[in-house]
Amino acid sequence: MPNRRNAVYVLLILSLLAGLFTGRALFFNIAYLFGGLLAISFVWAWLSVRWISISRKTRARRAQVGRNLDEAFVVRNRSLLPKLWLEVRDHSTLPGHRASHVVPALGARRSYRWYVETPCLVRGEFQLGPVTLMSGDPFGFFLTPRRIDATSRVIVYPATMPVNQVHLPIGLISGGAAQRRRAHFVTTNAAGVRDYVTGDAFNRIHWPSTARKDRLLVKEFEIDPLVDIWLFVDFSASSLVEEPSVQRIGRTGPVIPTSQAIPPSTEEYAVVAAASLAKYFIESERALGFAAYTPAREIHQPERGNRQLARILQTLAVARSFSTYSLNQMLTLETPYFTRGTTLVIVTASLDSAWVNEAQILSRRGIRPMCVLVDPYSFGGQKSPDETIALLKLARIPTLLVRKNDDLSAVLAQRPL
Repeated sequence: MPNRRNAVYVLLILSLLAGLFTGRALFFNIAYLFGGLLAISFVWAWLSVRWISISRKTRARRAQVGRNLDEAFVVRNRSLLPKLWLEVRDHSTLPGHRASHVVPALGARRSYRWYVETPCLVRGEFQLGPVTLMSGDPFGFFLTPRRIDATSRVIVYPATMPVNQVHLPIGLISGGAAQRRRAHFVTTNAAGVRDYVTGDAFNRIHWPSTARKDRLLVKEFEIDPLVDIWLFVDFSASSLVEEPSVQRIGRTGPVIPTSQAIPPSTEEYAVVAAASLAKYFIESERALGFAAYTPAREIHQPERGNRQLARILQTLAVARSFSTYSLNQMLTLETPYFTRGTTLVIVTASLDSAWVNEAQILSRRGIRPMCVLVDPYSFGGQKSPDETIALLKLARIPTLLVRKNDDLSAVLAQRPL
């Protein structure tokens, strides 16, 4: 395109020079023709990207590794002039998201629609947009860009593996009585009744009280005395081990997978294991808490329901093993207020004996720790986990050992060592 335009500039100059030297009007007319052609082409190219609107609709702002993200794009021509061609260049950061498109001739007041289906391969938070509209004149002299800076965010949750059962250490019931805390869900402990409010489920109506009071009354529930489960995930930089072939987005971003398998990184295996356990416990209607330094401190108090699962998966989606806090420091900082009988599930690749000693102290306090140990030696680490496993056995802490290329569904369902 620049070469074509430069050729017209040369012809314009030559026509002017010829007209000046010869004095013939023909050469001046040719120069005027070339000048007018360039001016019309410039204005045409400028108008080609004006009065154009583009909208993108994402079916959901949350996706998961292994599933697809669906988007619909609509380009509308709001002017009375037709658009001969239009190129839409998308600058989204979602890996593998190819939403750029060439729009064919678009008539006055017409629209064009296309759909994009992107397989989600990398967990994390990504930006959709901005986009750049490109168009030009029919002669190919000018190309005019127009940037639309509207953006949105999408969260890609980590993959989860189906887990049929988890052999947890036997926990104690904390007090064995009602905790006098109201629950927004149905439990085995009915605490009283209150007036019906629009939106209450009909299965919560207490019919004997309704008949006696002659107005609708619903049951209120308290949190039952089952022990809480806490999920601790270690994202310390000292415990990270990954194969040299592993590549990250921007060096500090998420790991780029090269196949359908989990990337060969202790971080990725820990994330998938933690996400799978969280889904299992939530679906089992257990109160689940979560703690991790990702590297920012992330604490989610024990709750039930899909909202808690969404919080945990969102935290795991952006978690990176860059924390300066070791697992031992994390346990020391976050566990002093744990009640007796709490079940603590630790997911880590650390072979440091200090955190094992801390977990043993917690066990003496009546807390029931369990470890999901990601074997760093299978990822190219220098140290074997045998010594750490021996210490865990000596401390009577149940342990599940996860190695590279293991089937996480089968490993998490095994009886601990």
